[in-house]
Amino acid sequence: MKRKLTAIMSADVVAYSSLMEQDEAGTLERLKINRLRIFDPQVAIHGGRQFKLMGDGALVEFSSVIAAVNCALAIQDATEKAGADDAKPIRYRIGINLGDVIVEGDDIYGDGVNVAARIQTLAPEGGVALSKMVRDNVEGKMACVFEDVGEHKVKNIDRPVHVFYARPAERSEPQVRRAEAGRKVSICVLPFANMSGDAEQEYFSDGISEDIITDLTKVSTLSVIARNSAFAFKGKNVDVLQVARQLNVSHVLEGSVRKSGGRVRITAQLIDGARNDHIWAERYDRDLNDIFAIQDEISQAIVKALRLKLLPEEQKAIERRGTADVEAYNLFLMARQNFVTGNFGDIRSLETIVRLCSRATEIDPGYAGAWAMLARGQMYIRYNFARKGGDGGLGAAERALALDPTLSEAHAVKARILYEDGRAEEAAAEISAALRLNPESWEVNQQAGILSFRQNRLADAARHWEKSTGLMETDFVSPGVLSTCYTALGDPQAAQRTALIALARVEKVIAQDHNNGNAMSFGVTSLMTLGEVERAREWMNRALLVDPDNINMRYNFACALAAQLKDVEAALDMLGPTWERMTRGFLNLAKVDPDMDSLRGDTRFQAMLARVEARLDAEERQ
Repeated sequence: MKRKLTAIMSADVVAYSSLMEQDEAGTLERLKINRLRIFDPQVAIHGGRQFKLMGDGALVEFSSVIAAVNCALAIQDATEKAGADDAKPIRYRIGINLGDVIVEGDDIYGDGVNVAARIQTLAPEGGVALSKMVRDNVEGKMACVFEDVGEHKVKNIDRPVHVFYARPAERSEPQVRRAEAGRKVSICVLPFANMSGDAEQEYFSDGISEDIITDLTKVSTLSVIARNSAFAFKGKNVDVLQVARQLNVSHVLEGSVRKSGGRVRITAQLIDGARNDHIWAERYDRDLNDIFAIQDEISQAIVKALRLKLLPEEQKAIERRGTADVEAYNLFLMARQNFVTGNFGDIRSLETIVRLCSRATEIDPGYAGAWAMLARGQMYIRYNFARKGGDGGLGAAERALALDPTLSEAHAVKARILYEDGRAEEAAAEISAALRLNPESWEVNQQAGILSFRQNRLADAARHWEKSTGLMETDFVSPGVLSTCYTALGDPQAAQRTALIALARVEKVIAQDHNNGNAMSFGVTSLMTLGEVERAREWMNRALLVDPDNINMRYNFACALAAQLKDVEAALDMLGPTWERMTRGFLNLAKVDPDMDSLRGDTRFQAMLARVEARLDAEERQ
């Protein structure tokens, strides 16, 4: 019996049975063309050998694990581009493992093959999943980013499998569109370390890092790694040369922030990614009011050190900021951190956001970003918690747009408010404007996903939430609701994949904030999707003790009980205390939410919906 160590790539067509049922001849033709023009040529180019070909999948061996990963990424990229205009495109899930296999003639067997096949089922739609051994062997040797999605029990494999997602290192979208073949200067801005001795100051160091990334993307001759790829290294003890190799950049910027009282100390150093030479370094020890000047100086020093030409309009764009007031800026960053950590299911958190942004707009009435975030907080308070009075944030959103008509986040929150008020056509126009202005915005894609979901356009919702999941590494809401979408769309593998992402992110949030009810609710739904029912019940019971009145949390628990366990009585009991406080927004969601489908034939559920509708109608007539 002959054995060898080899890299195995397992590829499978997404939703193949559904595609065949809808259009058998067309699906077979598209798959044939894909294999002829993309899959088979890429395997050959990268030195692979197909040892098993199924109707909708293939197993391929490679002598080099780097060649296997490069091949997988090339196949996914070319397949995505080829199907861009196709209503029913061919898409793959790909898994790669490095392991010991048994060779019998031209065939290969063993755990190495089985693990690759199981990892493939956990891969994103159109994406690539790797075993830890594969990740360890290619990290630092390729231009890609890895997302750790933890250990998972898979069918017929005794030990848990540690899985990573791999994707090409992303550069900021405006830079990608401007890319020229001759451009070679590129940079990754690593998250600046918080040296303040206070974990609650993390929002400030993150904000500084994000602003520098934004500033540098305005330089047309510089390629900048996108925020989500850079922030994958947050909190890690990284080797700069390894980062440069992994992301395929020529330079890396790293630094630290120490904020104390009215003073701020920022250190920054620019490193040549090939030689590990420091080509520029500076320490700024200034009054906090100089923070914007420091950011400008860092950006311009980098441009000068890299010997790039800064156009006049680019100079102006870098110097143009939402506010010139440091206190207003600090309040805005604090408010945004509350949204980033996902606790908008907590009324206290939302009230804090509104207070912070209200104060920021009092200090600087011309701060469009603060007005937009104020609108978002007011919107959630009104539509999630039935707080009467005010306009649900519409006035603040319109004020933001009057100050800056190009602010995509303001268009997005206005769209949500209009939709909640029953003005669907106006909402559609606003969300279209938001997506046109900034298709790479986390906030915009999140709201676009919600509006699509409310209209039962689940495939569109999934597309937007896939995008927002990738844009913000702390966002557990997007992958959590993605799991619901994929369950409803009949794709349980994708539902489990996104539940894994949501759970990994929830666990990080709860480690810092044990009382985050919104995070716990998404953790419970993810655990139930993954079949970990007992652990989910433990989380649920603890959460109800900590935050029993959280309507958002109770609604999510009811969804999990109804959709995953089909426990109608438990779901209705969970919803019971919420009916008298349920808002129009939650009522409209309950009417279309696929997680509630198992309840729709129940007379108790029907009576509850009717009672809530009658109450809301009466309140609105008053």
